[in-house]
Amino acid sequence: MVALTNLLLTSLLASAGLAAALPPRIGNTVIEAQEPEPTLSGRKITLAQQKNPRFHKFNGALSVYKTYLKYGAAVPDHLAQAVANHLGISVAEVLNYANTTANARRGEGSATAAPIDSSDSAYITPVSIGTPAQTLNLDFDTGSSDLWVFSNSLPSSQRAGHVVYNPGKSSSARRLNGASWDISYGDGSTSRGNVYLDKVTIGGLVVSNQAVETAQQVSQSFTSETAIDGLVGLAFGSLNTVKPTRQKTWFENALSQLDEPLFAADLKYEASGTYDFGFIDPAKHTGDITYVPVNPYPGYWTWTSPGYQVGSSPFVSQSITNIADTGTTLMYVPDSILQAYYEHIPGATNSRSYGGYVFPCSAEVPDFTFGVTDEASITIPGRFINFGSVDDGSETCFGGLQSSSDVGINIFGDVALKAAYVVFKGGDSPSLGWASKQL
Repeated sequence: MVALTNLLLTSLLASAGLAAALPPRIGNTVIEAQEPEPTLSGRKITLAQQKNPRFHKFNGALSVYKTYLKYGAAVPDHLAQAVANHLGISVAEVLNYANTTANARRGEGSATAAPIDSSDSAYITPVSIGTPAQTLNLDFDTGSSDLWVFSNSLPSSQRAGHVVYNPGKSSSARRLNGASWDISYGDGSTSRGNVYLDKVTIGGLVVSNQAVETAQQVSQSFTSETAIDGLVGLAFGSLNTVKPTRQKTWFENALSQLDEPLFAADLKYEASGTYDFGFIDPAKHTGDITYVPVNPYPGYWTWTSPGYQVGSSPFVSQSITNIADTGTTLMYVPDSILQAYYEHIPGATNSRSYGGYVFPCSAEVPDFTFGVTDEASITIPGRFINFGSVDDGSETCFGGLQSSSDVGINIFGDVALKAAYVVFKGGDSPSLGWASKQL
């Protein structure tokens, strides 16, 4: 019965966007490749987003639960109860799933990657692999460093509904002998298999001999999300899981071809956005871009904000070291910041029943500003922080700012990222650039 209930929970989480590894999620969108303008000459590419037809209604408890699993944090009883209530299963089944997947991660010693919540944004990008080209819909993920795909090595039951990569049909594919990969994602799902070197083309930019990790086993959570045929990791290569030798990411391999060693995310609120590779589009931001240094250890885009401001209240100086994570829907900050923020919303409370901070849907939600430096800041409009009713017909809404205390790390997810034009600059001295934009 344990195996059956675990499978049931995995399937339910997948349908809720929790066990699917999708990339930046803003406005429930899908990224589709757009041919670069002639002036870009292959060294600059833009990937445009479109609406995701496979929309799943957001649920706050599920989103918070996903983040706990993603970062290996123990799931508190009240959160397990909130998830159980929503899914219609027992608390024991929820906790058993969390404990089983957490123990599996430790036993396998595998890396954790950031899944994307499909309820808030599910991005997929057509990527061409091999000769002749085999086109798969992959997601872009700044929280992981593997390019893995569904392959013909999978059992037919796991391939259903997916486009698969067949290295045997590519004249440019070469098996990387002795190499394998094994990823356990934070939502408890896993994928593993062999490694090939092949040509990978994104938006007209070609990387030859890119490590393509072909799946021989994919968890139920991935097979349930038929829109996703794999993943393109955009974190630092130190997180890559290929053994015995880590492989570079597609972005790292493409750096020498790009006009500039960077990519920029212009995520949107309930609208289409873009990713730009190799250039900064001045039309997509207002004012200057302010850069801050990134600590690439152990492999995430980690930086420190100098403080915050709630509405028109005075700015509070407080160092907030965090991960800029396109793979997390919400924003997770220290409890002191949460208390300072939600005390400005009448009726707001930290609800154990709903798994996080909630407030009356009719309440006016204040803006939240975070510092980039002492001179520059980004303001998140209050409407970005209202994630809608906790249940159909409910007059209680879930907040986009939640506690990082149990998660163990502050996370600036899409709540923060879609309020800015964000530049991920690679090279020897990586940095993040933040600029305001028209919202």
